[in-house]
Amino acid sequence: MADVDWGNPFGWNEQQWASATWSQRFTFINPFFWSYLGVGLALGTSIIGAAWGIFITGVSLLGATVKAPRIRSKNLISVIFCEAVAIYGVIMAIIMIGKINSPDTVADIPTCYTQILFSGYAMFWTGFSVGLSNLICGVAVGVTGSGCAISDAQTPETFVKILVIEIFGSALGLFGVIVGIIESSNATYPKTC
Repeated sequence: MADVDWGNPFGWNEQQWASATWSQRFTFINPFFWSYLGVGLALGTSIIGAAWGIFITGVSLLGATVKAPRIRSKNLISVIFCEAVAIYGVIMAIIMIGKINSPDTVADIPTCYTQILFSGYAMFWTGFSVGLSNLICGVAVGVTGSGCAISDAQTPETFVKILVIEIFGSALGLFGVIVGIIESSNATYPKTC
């Protein structure tokens, strides 16, 4: 592993840092920070989306079960769909962590830093887009599952129809994962540079 300070790759002294512009300071934030922040965003916001969806669905499911106890086991599928959103985030975090590595040898610091910085930004925006899509997906599935539980308690024939809508809502998170895989495919951390 190369011994390079990625937060100060060009070895600036205190005077150079004092005269640096904000864009230069922003550029010299450690690229691995951006990478791991993207992993955290993908995982954290996916779990928040799943929890939010489970909360929305669970409250309605418990309330509707008071009127029609027969729906309690059948409508647990909505909770499972919400939990799938968290699993999407875990899958993307595992894929993203597998891509991050530090170069063994560094001969050309500017070229290497540019490539690692690009990869760091790519991983950050991958995590952001996956996390945001899964957050919205969790809420969408939760709201749909809530409506499914309430309507199933009143009219049992509506369960399958609303379940189809819930499946399409859950597909939004899967689309986010696919987009994330495409986004992260360009993030290549060089072994040597």
